[in-house]
Amino acid sequence: MTTTTVDRRRPAFGGFTLANLTLEIRRVLRNRRTLFFILIMPPAFFLLFGLSNRGQTLDNGAQVTAYIMISLAVYGAMVATTSGGAMVAVERAQGWSRQLRLTPLRPAAYVATKVLTAMVLGLLAVLVEFVVGAVTGVRVPAHVWLFSGLAAWLGSLVFAAFGLFVGYLAPAENVMQFLGPILAILAMLGGLFVPLEVLPEVMRQIARFTPVYGVGELARAPLAGDGVSGGALLNLVLWSTAFGFGAGRLFRRDTARV
Repeated sequence: MTTTTVDRRRPAFGGFTLANLTLEIRRVLRNRRTLFFILIMPPAFFLLFGLSNRGQTLDNGAQVTAYIMISLAVYGAMVATTSGGAMVAVERAQGWSRQLRLTPLRPAAYVATKVLTAMVLGLLAVLVEFVVGAVTGVRVPAHVWLFSGLAAWLGSLVFAAFGLFVGYLAPAENVMQFLGPILAILAMLGGLFVPLEVLPEVMRQIARFTPVYGVGELARAPLAGDGVSGGALLNLVLWSTAFGFGAGRLFRRDTARV
């Protein structure tokens, strides 16, 4: 009589692979509705509202068109990363969370794939917005393109965590309908649609407590020639920590029910 030994060793990196990440990115890019909201709508807003302010400057000397372009790049990135993270809601409804315990893919690798996919979408949103801005005549120093773009993209990580948080909290059939208005309101209150400099003082104070404020201020800082704002950086860190902690708790609760 012979016995068969089953190799139950865990895969490297918890099952995370570039092939799986590539498939996930390709799957998301096939969603036309998602592409419209992250690659078409923000540039369209810029063409409608940014170009009409060509030649104007803010009190700090920044070009209004460049200010609007960077702000809308942040908006596109936050919509993209939130959408990418919130995709877990659909997979939860399909029972994928329960299947995790039956596959070699570890929960941490699954979350990492979602976050990286969201960040790829965010990068595409920033690049498209900047290309449209450059083609339509926005002219800023090279370091502004680089550092503002990096800040808009990397800062949108807070919204990848936000998307995961909402994805584990909201029903799949309502998640994007729920997120769309919230993101628009946050963008308006956080100074992405209207420069904070032209808002009343009470609105400026409210903006400082929104999750959009930190990434928006950091992305626009190179344009205005300002240094890194401690308040904006603290805002970004606190909201990232809060959303990340909340998403982690909800994720563990979700997989614990298997």
